[in-house]
Amino acid sequence: MLKTKVFFKKTKRGSVLKVVREHYLRNDIYCGSSGCRHCQENENFKPVLMPDSISKSDLVPLPHYIIPDTNVVLHQISILESPVIHNVIILSTVLQEVRNKSPPAYKRLRDLLANENKRFYIFVNEHHFETYVEQEPGEEDNDRNDRAIRRACFWYQEHLTSVPGKRKRDPNITIVLLTDDRDNREAAIRDGIKAYSTSEYVESLKGHPELQDLVAKIGTCIFIDNKKSVFPDHLPASVVHDGIKQKKYLQGAFQASRENYLEGFVNIEGMEKPVLIQGLSHLNRAVHDDIVAVELLPQNQWSAPSGIVLEEKVDDQGDAVEENEVGEPKDHLSEAQPTGKVVGIIKRKWRHYCGILQPSIIKDRNMHLFIPAERRIPKIRIETRQAETLSKQRIVVAIDSWPRNSRYPLGHFVRALGEVGDKATENEVLLLEHDIPHSHFSEAVLACLPKLPWAIREEDIEKREDLRHLVICSVDPPGCTDIDDALHCRELTNGNLEVGVHIADVTHFIRPGTAIDQEAAARGTTVYLVDNRIDMVPELLSSNLCSLRGNEERFAFSVIWEVNKKAEILSTHFCKSIICSKAALTYEHAQLKIDDSRLNDEVTCSLRRLNSLAKILKKQRMDKGALILASPEIRFEVDSETHDPIDVEVKQLRETNSMVEEFMLLANISVAKKILEDFPECAVLRRHPPPPNANFDPLIKAAKSRGFTIRIDSGKGLADSLDAAVVPDNPYFNTMLRIVATRCMMQAVYFSTGTVQEEDFYHYGLAAPIYTHFTSPIRRYADILVHRLLAASIGSDSTYSHLLDKHTVQHLCNNLNYRHRMALYAGRASAQLHTRLFFKDRIEQQEGYVLFVRKNALVILIPKYGLEGNLFLNRDCEGGTSVQFQFNEEEPSQTCGKVTFRLFDKVIVQISINASNVQHQKMVLKLVHPTVPGFSVPSQDLSKGDVSVSSSEEMAKKRKKKS
Repeated sequence: MLKTKVFFKKTKRGSVLKVVREHYLRNDIYCGSSGCRHCQENENFKPVLMPDSISKSDLVPLPHYIIPDTNVVLHQISILESPVIHNVIILSTVLQEVRNKSPPAYKRLRDLLANENKRFYIFVNEHHFETYVEQEPGEEDNDRNDRAIRRACFWYQEHLTSVPGKRKRDPNITIVLLTDDRDNREAAIRDGIKAYSTSEYVESLKGHPELQDLVAKIGTCIFIDNKKSVFPDHLPASVVHDGIKQKKYLQGAFQASRENYLEGFVNIEGMEKPVLIQGLSHLNRAVHDDIVAVELLPQNQWSAPSGIVLEEKVDDQGDAVEENEVGEPKDHLSEAQPTGKVVGIIKRKWRHYCGILQPSIIKDRNMHLFIPAERRIPKIRIETRQAETLSKQRIVVAIDSWPRNSRYPLGHFVRALGEVGDKATENEVLLLEHDIPHSHFSEAVLACLPKLPWAIREEDIEKREDLRHLVICSVDPPGCTDIDDALHCRELTNGNLEVGVHIADVTHFIRPGTAIDQEAAARGTTVYLVDNRIDMVPELLSSNLCSLRGNEERFAFSVIWEVNKKAEILSTHFCKSIICSKAALTYEHAQLKIDDSRLNDEVTCSLRRLNSLAKILKKQRMDKGALILASPEIRFEVDSETHDPIDVEVKQLRETNSMVEEFMLLANISVAKKILEDFPECAVLRRHPPPPNANFDPLIKAAKSRGFTIRIDSGKGLADSLDAAVVPDNPYFNTMLRIVATRCMMQAVYFSTGTVQEEDFYHYGLAAPIYTHFTSPIRRYADILVHRLLAASIGSDSTYSHLLDKHTVQHLCNNLNYRHRMALYAGRASAQLHTRLFFKDRIEQQEGYVLFVRKNALVILIPKYGLEGNLFLNRDCEGGTSVQFQFNEEEPSQTCGKVTFRLFDKVIVQISINASNVQHQKMVLKLVHPTVPGFSVPSQDLSKGDVSVSSSEEMAKKRKKKS
């Protein structure tokens, strides 16, 4: 049967367009039940639903199938994922609504549908002759969809309980509608359908009380003792929408402060500085990453960030509202920044959160507080009957709602991860918190891999340039198995030099649209943790067939230049190739070869030529204004059996590090020019936006405190002023200044050239007009996209049609930017985890530097371990004494008696771990030197062997001696 749908659509130009769509209805769509007497008669029928494998319910004693409405799928997906729940019918109405409203919930639902053991069945009710319903005049979409769901429930009930050819009822199978909408539930009951709320149905399941903890608390209201509202009302969506349209309100992403949970910021497009939000009332239940509507306060109420580092209150149990720690209004408005308040929530970005349970101190109470691992997420109040068991485990919790009379949002328990402190559990938390895909590769992905033994065939040689005769070698960190780049340099007969960068040809094995390609695109990047690596592609490719290992023939994508002795490029050649690396070296090994004058073999000579050219290339980049920034990076020596950290050292950078970097940069720039030339609308490039001037305020103030001026008018000016900022008696000063400069930068991002103006292609950090990523396709999907475009440019591969739409490419780039950022944060979190493990049973005294001065703390950087910690001031010390520091915001500085602490001052601190807060175990720093009476801890006797003190100069001597 054919129906037509007619509706009118308004175009961008204001004209009205009549749209007519055909809607086909059928009567031969199967119900999916093995107990159906109608559908069994058809030989093509394949049953999914099995009535003999259904949980027993006190409400529904007979075998039954569950039909959830859209809101149950959206909010109670954890219940549906439980192993207890089977035989669920998902209507196409529900499936489409979930897809439109929540991509994460839609993905989880698709996973359930793909799990044969769960027996979830899609019934296409929108195309069935007897279940399709027309939308009535004036009827809301939601009401029409609820009616369609009830119609499908009624049809199933009649269909499954009647005998073919007769209308005799056979009450062996029952249909249960799950809906938390009271009106929908009452309407279903009037139609003779068994309908229950999720909580009613879950409570009726025999022998599964733990499921009650999984029920989402939607619309629940919590009353506190004084019954006063903690927060103001949010404005209705229509008012917010109109206010944004009239520019009365601003919208942006809310970013909670890491140092002060009573502060946050909202980044507004077009505004140089973010809008500052201070105090509980003004934060108004915004959660980190939510899209919010903000109302600016009058300019005389603008403020500045408080500069206070708030320590967590571990024992908080109630809804007591803390005093707001807010910034003080400035006399000079130029020193303040736009300040506002949240008036509405446009879009919640809630997800599942990992953390621990803080059981209530009140016995026999089922309401408890959950402490998230992410500091920027507020505590969550959940109801559970398993508090005693869960208090010893890492658990996952979801937020359901945040009533205005509750200090904390309300949520529900999802699942337990494992024992607190177990390393595998802590790593799982780390990966989940940073949304890192880390499941095993599926059978479909593994089926895309080549069969072993694998060898290069004659037809492969005919399609590629044979470069196996060249003296090619790779230079990588120690222990690297995913070697994706190699180099060569040889002298030509005309006196010039031939330089080649050879990159693993991953796209030979990963074809567009395959399961392995889709998985790599979803993962986006390989994630490097201290003791583990989460590969983007299976190990057979990453560590074997695509890894350019020494003395093994491999496929490569090569960029070959002819350059003169001044490193000027005379010609560039791109080709698919076959190479055989003559050596796989570490940075240290390559440096020893270059420095050893007795060695003159082909590999060493090639390295020396490359190193000489790299120095020229680097100088050319620096002259153009490329920045040399810094970050505190460390390397852990891990026990081979336990994988626990046993030693820590700062990463060493040698000339060979810079040598490899220069040629990778050159290859990336050359490839970027080529693909932009041939694909001006859809080339995948990487840009680094220049920071707004306001970003440089901390850097300018930090340099000014030591008498230096930082120029920010251009990248070249910034680079030159950083080079000039040198303090002879403090060799670490310039490094710290560059660390501060790094934090002023914007994030570099991938983009499709057709979506960005050409003047915005610029890479600020590299001072490069155009740039891309080509040199690491084993670990970055962006490089795979670039390889495909480059292959199309040189005519060696034609499978690139999927990259011709700029919007499709930009969608891929958006995911890559997100995955790259999460991988970076996960790597840092892994280093922090292992630092805590390293200090678990030790106390050390180490040299540190004052990186920032806050109102109540000094932020100390410990170079040896690359870590930062807060040294809190104005606190009660041992023996009951109280020490007061005076904060000078202008310098900035902290003074107590005759001792003053300024930016970049050297100190000695005692480092230990505070394990009292199980969720947020953190480094505790105590001052050793300079001595502040009543505040400093005594320097310990180093002869006892339980502590150590080392300066950056001593560390350098040790490294030199070791090498």
